[in-house]
Order: sequence, then structure tokens, then C-alpha cells
Amino acid sequence: MKVRAAILTRIGAPAPYAESRPLEMTEIELAPPGPGEVLVRIVAAGLCHSDLSIINGDRPRRTPVVLGHEAAGVVEALGEGVTDLVPGDHVILVFVPSCGHCAPCAEGRPVLCEPAAAANAAGTLLGGGRRITYQGEVIDHFVGVSAFAEYAVVSRRGVQKVDRNLPLEIAALFGCAVMTGVGAVVNTAQVRPGQSVAVIGLGGVGLSALMGALAAGAARVVAVDLVDEKLAFAKSLGATDVVNAGSENAVEQLRELTCGGVDHALEMVGSAKALEFAYRVTRRGGTTVTVGLPASSQNLTTPVWHLVAEERTLKGSYLGSCVPRRDIGRFVALYRNGRLPIDRLLTGSLRLDQINEGFDRLHRGEAIRQVILMNP
Repeated sequence: MKVRAAILTRIGAPAPYAESRPLEMTEIELAPPGPGEVLVRIVAAGLCHSDLSIINGDRPRRTPVVLGHEAAGVVEALGEGVTDLVPGDHVILVFVPSCGHCAPCAEGRPVLCEPAAAANAAGTLLGGGRRITYQGEVIDHFVGVSAFAEYAVVSRRGVQKVDRNLPLEIAALFGCAVMTGVGAVVNTAQVRPGQSVAVIGLGGVGLSALMGALAAGAARVVAVDLVDEKLAFAKSLGATDVVNAGSENAVEQLRELTCGGVDHALEMVGSAKALEFAYRVTRRGGTTVTVGLPASSQNLTTPVWHLVAEERTLKGSYLGSCVPRRDIGRFVALYRNGRLPIDRLLTGSLRLDQINEGFDRLHRGEAIRQVILMNP
């Protein structure tokens, strides 16, 4: 079938993207779903910094490629062997489709699925196939999703069914921002009631983490960013304190606010400098969690003796250490009862042909989560 899509044809085009147009509106050919695969009509797809990091060259991939990994839509057709979905089901796409059999999957860590990591790196679906053709050439899938298109073929193991009364523009955010941010709080850091948390970086993932910390019962939640408007927004969401990371003595300021540092510091920026900040504001015996994906050239240097003498913990968190089948339902329930007001992250909706302008706003820090509506 012929599908309208926004395709990235070159990496590293200069901003503003509204002028350089790295994402081109075009038509691709999408093959039917193979065994164990699903055809999904994309309804809503979020614009995320992970996509931007491909566009600007921080994390290059082969081009041409259809980006987009945070999305929700409606099942249109089923490949052979898929019997637990029906056309018309509403689904959230998950960019790590767990195989269910490898060592990480067997021990309850599906976001570390080894076959899924290999498939995502190779640009294939979990079963090894590619279903997208552009200008006569079969091209890669982006982390098994490629959602900046009207339709996508994905692995059945990369979709999660949700209630039809959940708005799909909200549902899309659970596929990345919510799972990554809230999951980092409740799964990776395992924040307990009464503890203190600092969230460094207030994009969609960071603000999701802030909401997650409040929902988990943290007594003190400190929001950290370079943009005062984001700090004010975090305060409106319930942050107990805010610190501008660019202010003089920001580390000392935060440590003083929290009587020596926080129990948990979560770095959401994707920067070694931000991770160093997070580590320095974590108290003795505390946990520092890094969530952001920096360029591969970045390294962290820290005194090793801290880890022993102060019993520090430094942890990575990928997709919030989530079990999507378990956690998406839990997080949706928190949204429904008002404890995760995810809808407040939405700062605008776009048509697919406005995608370059949307990434300009994300690049300038003017948007938290924009969602492309395929048929607004």
C-alpha cells in the first residue's frame, strides 16, 4: 500500500528546519504485515528529543529513514499467527518489542531484550524483515516503529492494547515519555514515600518523572532546568522547589535546600555535564539515575571512592526499566484518577506536513510535547 510519510533524507541539516527541510513529505510503499506482525493506522505521534538527536547528527543512523517512535493508533490488519488482537483495537506502540525468551526477558527485564536490541540496531522488525520501500529501495525501520507516517507495520510484541475511550493523542505519550520518565522513578530508582527527588531536565520525559515522583509519594521534588518558564511550569505541576542550573552555585543551592542532597537524582538531559550535576546533588547513600541518551563521544569522570565510602548508586534506565504489559495499564490508571496529569504535557498538535516547524520549536526549547495528528 502507498502511505504518506515524513522521511529523513539527510542528517545534520542546519536549523531552522523550516528552511533546511531535513524531513520531506513523500510517499512510501508499505508491505503487508508478515507472521507475528500488525498493520497499525497511526493516529497520533509525539515529537521527542530522541528523534531530534537523529536529525541533528548527535546519534546518526542510516538514511533515508522514517523516524517516530512514540505513537498510538488503530489496528488495521493482522499477520499470520496474531490471534489476540482484532482490527479496530486501539494500541500504543512500544519501541522495544520483547521476544519473551532471551535472558533479560526471562528475568523480567523486557526492555533489555537482546533480539529486539539487535533488530533495532539493524533497522529491521523483530522477525528480521523490512516492510518499507522508498524510491524502489527497501529501507530501515526506526526502532521497529517509524511512526511519522499514516500507517506502520510493527511486531505484535511491540504493541500494547488500550481502552478505546483513552484519547489516542494522550495514549501516544505513554509509549515513550511516560514509560521512560515515570518508570525511571518507580522501577529504576524505586522512590519511596517521604523521600526526596531531583529531576534534572524538564522536557516531556523529565516532567513525566516529576509527576511520577509526586505520585510515588516523594516529600520533596526539586525541578532543575536552564529555562525559567519550564521551572515555573514544574512548580505548577507540584514541584516543591526549583533551581536554575545556570545560576551561580546551583549545586550548593540544591544541596542546601535538601539538607545535604537528595535521595534520588534523575538526569533527563542526555549530557555528561547534566549527569555530573545530578551525581553531585545526590546525598551520601543516595541513587543517581541517568535516563537521557547522550552522544556516544561523551564520558563521565567521577571519583570512584564515592561509590564505596558513601555507598552511592549510579544506575542507567532504559525505557524506565518498564515491563510494558504491566506498567502501561498502571500508568494509565494513575492518569485516569488524576495522579499523572499527562495531558498537561501537550503543548500543541501539528499536521504531518508541519513536522519540521515542530522540531524547530523542540530544538529551541519552546515545546514540551507536540503531537502529530495524522487526520486532524
